Amino acid sequence: MNKIAQICILAFGWRRLLMMLVAGAICALSMPPWFYLPTIFVTLPLWIWCLDGAERQTGWGRVFGPAFQIGFSFALGYFATSLHWIGAAFYVDGGWLLYAMPFAVLAIAAMLAVFWGLASALAHQLWSPSWTRIIVLALALSAAEFARGHLFTGFPFNLLGYSLTANETMMQSASIVGMYGLTLVAAFIGFLPALIWPRDERSLAARLFPLFAIVSILAVQLGYGQYRLTSVEITQRDDMRLRLVQPGITQDEKWLPGNAEFVLDRLISLSQSRTDPQDTGLIGITHLIWPEASLPFFLTDYPEALVKIAQMLPEGTTLLTGAPRRETGLASNQLEYNSILAIDAAGEILSSYDKTHLVPFGEYLPFQSFLKSLGVSQFVSANKGWSAGETRHLMQTDTTPPFLPLICYEAVFSGAMGDEVDAAQYILNLTNDAWFDKSIGPAQHFHHARVRAVEHGLPMVRVANTGKSAIIDPLGRLSGSLEPGQSGLIDGTMPNRLAPTIFSRYLNTPFLLILGLGFTILLLTRLLRSRT
Repeated sequence: MNKIAQICILAFGWRRLLMMLVAGAICALSMPPWFYLPTIFVTLPLWIWCLDGAERQTGWGRVFGPAFQIGFSFALGYFATSLHWIGAAFYVDGGWLLYAMPFAVLAIAAMLAVFWGLASALAHQLWSPSWTRIIVLALALSAAEFARGHLFTGFPFNLLGYSLTANETMMQSASIVGMYGLTLVAAFIGFLPALIWPRDERSLAARLFPLFAIVSILAVQLGYGQYRLTSVEITQRDDMRLRLVQPGITQDEKWLPGNAEFVLDRLISLSQSRTDPQDTGLIGITHLIWPEASLPFFLTDYPEALVKIAQMLPEGTTLLTGAPRRETGLASNQLEYNSILAIDAAGEILSSYDKTHLVPFGEYLPFQSFLKSLGVSQFVSANKGWSAGETRHLMQTDTTPPFLPLICYEAVFSGAMGDEVDAAQYILNLTNDAWFDKSIGPAQHFHHARVRAVEHGLPMVRVANTGKSAIIDPLGRLSGSLEPGQSGLIDGTMPNRLAPTIFSRYLNTPFLLILGLGFTILLLTRLLRSRT
């Protein structure tokens, strides 16, 4: 490692950038579903050492010069590797856009890498040869991750903190600090090994102190997680009996013209299946749950679908399903939504929720007029793209306690569940994930959603078309699950929620205060040094 540190410090030009690119790709193996945590301790120190040897620049070079390029190259490898599954969407519809896949994946990775590049440039302006440079880069990277999760609608997939959530024990700390807090911790301990090398006049004890700090922080995390898992009791509701349906219908099948009846009949047939001779089908089931956009049509265009659903549902059973929804009015002005509907045994729609946080290019087209003139379109099936719902709100019916509805990637936004999250009894996350079938995307998406349950102490019911469906308790434990590629049913009860967690009470406020305090101290220290 001493030799590697020296190589990094002395490297320059394309060799340094290539080294950072490879290091970032290896660091990505710490993300779900791989969770090779040691990779952060091997790769993140290289970033520190390269900045140690980075050339000082003036003017715009201070922003986009060598320091920016070091962080950008590391991030490009990181995001291209950890988010390569986005390219699986290009195989849908016969793969006629397959030629564009590598360009699209690299373009997305490059856009996200800008945040890490700017963090690297900012840190280099506050750089010093002392141990404080570890804190500088950890704060800058954490701030960049927060910005990445919020600016331009946000895209917080694979925040560095997910490397510290590999199992139920580790993820309990999210109930205190949330995912951005864990990102700050992961960055700090990941950069710490850079203080061990290269060798200098320090004593062995001083050089090994960072290793002791890493072990201590991980021990505290594991200890708290084990304590919480063994001390918190989870009880079950006695008023909800669930049936989750994962139909496993491919994206091509679902939206094939004339296939609406086939899709509906498959959903109904699977919902009424008997898992064993003692199974009574839907008798006794209070809530039947279908995934996102499971109905590939507007109910206003296919009213007989409600008749079939009513014939399927026993009295007292409510269907919670994803479906497109169209506002009434003139056809030219009708808005179309990606929605969740609650339907009773009489075929009445009792309640609805319209997705508020849409996926750019996936569900709507930014700068639509300009981009469509260039031949660019969104991946959704709606002709106009989906419209965003006005606000996130709880859903509730006479037989359904209040719950927080989240559609697809709305569940990956840490600290952004809405103001009513503490009034919810559970989270319902409906997703499709068929766009990314046979990739790591569905497993990664599932893990991101699972951590939201732990952050807020809320059970989560997650139902995918072909992804990963499960009943998740407030500690992140699974009481039933179906893996990506499987089709079938999950029958179970709903866990009771816990009292609001520390994170649920304060969200990201403590994290932002730490960032602000940290940068203030660093700037004041630098100012005082410049005057002496």
